[in-house]
Amino acid sequence: MRYRCPICGNWRTDRTIIDEWSTVIAPPAPELKAVCIDPRTSALLILDMENSICNNYRCIASISKINNLLTRAREHGMFVVYSLTLIGNVSDIASQLSPLPYDPVVKSNVDKFYRTDLEKVLQEHCIQTVIITGYAANGAVLHTATSAAFRGFDVVVPVDGMSAVNPYAEQYTAWHMLNSPGTRNRATLTKMDLIAFCP
Repeated sequence: MRYRCPICGNWRTDRTIIDEWSTVIAPPAPELKAVCIDPRTSALLILDMENSICNNYRCIASISKINNLLTRAREHGMFVVYSLTLIGNVSDIASQLSPLPYDPVVKSNVDKFYRTDLEKVLQEHCIQTVIITGYAANGAVLHTATSAAFRGFDVVVPVDGMSAVNPYAEQYTAWHMLNSPGTRNRATLTKMDLIAFCP
């Protein structure tokens, strides 16, 4: 139903985004960027890769990719931080991604900065850039990446290192990182094979 706005005089409709949902066209896919990571000032975050929730095809497929990046990061002496859900335990983390005894582990809801010492730990190690991987794209990855950007960290998200049950959630997360006012000036989307380590 159309009506004339009493304030501006323009014709309006009472249709909402829910009414228009099926007609919305997704924007073009963003370009993935090659990045060169300084391992001295960067940290790899592996979020919520717990067997109890990482039990769908998309998450399971990401484990070997994250493991490859983890191996390379450790070879370059990069700082690695893990997270768990509030009910998770270190023993729940996928075995290919198991933390070493000295790796910090934080427990929180979707934002891993919330009520944890993550920011303090990163600052103590002079971290400027975080590479964020894990499950779920629209949960821990999205919210932790946004919080990191708010705190002044540069954020790198390898799209093949984040996953969700629904591919739309991964698509939305990728779009959000590059378009949200809170993240767009600090976020870079990439893939594992586009990540290099600076000497």
